[in-house]
Amino acid sequence: MAKQERAVRTRAAVLRSAAEIFDTDGFVSASLSSISHRAGVSSGALHFHFANKGALAAAIEKSAEQRLWNITGPTPDGFDGPGSPGGVDVIHNLVETSHQLFDGLHSDVILRAGFTLGCEPSWPSLVDLRGQWQDWIGGTLRHAAEIGALADGTEAEDVATVVTASTVGFEALGRRDPTWLSQQRIARFWQFMLPRLVPSGTGPQKGT
Repeated sequence: MAKQERAVRTRAAVLRSAAEIFDTDGFVSASLSSISHRAGVSSGALHFHFANKGALAAAIEKSAEQRLWNITGPTPDGFDGPGSPGGVDVIHNLVETSHQLFDGLHSDVILRAGFTLGCEPSWPSLVDLRGQWQDWIGGTLRHAAEIGALADGTEAEDVATVVTASTVGFEALGRRDPTWLSQQRIARFWQFMLPRLVPSGTGPQKGT
């Protein structure tokens, strides 16, 4: 059992080390020697868990995909029944989920590296995290439109375009300037958007 636990810890350390280096240096510049050195493990220990740099990148993307799903849950297109968010709740869920995503991008290097790898021209990304986020936003807003939670004349597709482009843009800018991933930044975005998004006199009207 102790040997198994040690192997789990070693794998996690290598994965985190690789994520940190991919996030700051990119896939091409990262080397297995620098990853093992940062993780505090031997080259042999690294290769026991991961055959090459591509295997590390694939594992990070898979882990990041699971973390994104943990934040969003399933695409809301499938909502039905008594547990289905309605009215103000579905918009509140959209706002709160975006806050959780930004918190994850700010504090979770695995999630952040997964998004970074998706923009690497030299890495054939196996997971489209931005596409999954876009799909979730689109599903949420289509559901909001179906239950009358959007202001008159507001098209779900138009709002989804603005929200997706803005949040993904914040993520890209946040790679160089972490303040773009702050809770204050996303709150101010929603303070601007919500009065234009929901019917007058309904909430939420704030970005937090």
